[in-house]
Amino acid sequence: MRAIILAAGRGSRMGGLTEDHPKCLTPFAGRTLLEWQLGALRAAGIRDIAIVRGYLAESLNPADCIWFENPEWARTNMVSTLACASQWLQRDDCIVSYSDIVYHPAILEQLIFNNGELVISYDQEWLPLWRERFSDPLEDAETFRLRDNGALQSIGDRADEVTDIEGQYMGLLKISPAGWRRIEVILDDLPKARRDRLDMTSLLQLLLEDGAEINATPTQGRWCEVDSETDLRLYEERLGRPNWDHDWRWEDTVTA
Repeated sequence: MRAIILAAGRGSRMGGLTEDHPKCLTPFAGRTLLEWQLGALRAAGIRDIAIVRGYLAESLNPADCIWFENPEWARTNMVSTLACASQWLQRDDCIVSYSDIVYHPAILEQLIFNNGELVISYDQEWLPLWRERFSDPLEDAETFRLRDNGALQSIGDRADEVTDIEGQYMGLLKISPAGWRRIEVILDDLPKARRDRLDMTSLLQLLLEDGAEINATPTQGRWCEVDSETDLRLYEERLGRPNWDHDWRWEDTVTA
């Protein structure tokens, strides 16, 4: 099992916090976001880790990792960044992670042991955190529906009601070589302009419409995403709460 961290973008919603470094090098609770991710991946037994760089790429060079480059990071979206790592995706099962999330290693273990060609992680208990992050939790949440067998049914539309959202997609998934071949077929059929703008949830929906089975592994918290300075302040404050500290920290296993 390998892992690919998608770290090409600047993270414009972070404002001045990313003026002189990529978003994943933002400090959080004593480590950078990237260090938290590397620690979780290694605690889950993953040693082969690649980072797709773009914005201020020269500052992103962690030990024991390799890197791919997205030289067009400023005008392309997440799926184009993912495609820069096709060399790995064509050959091996890969955990794929956004660079602005922090997660417990147990969430990775569920992905690793799921045999699906395409597998995503989602949070069943997303709503309390979204209510703290946003005055209206629906302003940032997208529809997320599951089939009776627990696989993904639909994702990515605007949500009118909380009941439209059975979970929060986390930006953490597993792609097998067979799954990547399905993705490549879809991308090859898209006009370049649309392919360049394609985000991950839109890709997942296109895969569903093409008949792909996308497995989904649930978690109940134990992760967070950092989209803004406000998020950082909220999470730092939440770290003082007993339940958050217990569920989210894993210092005894991290080897970052």
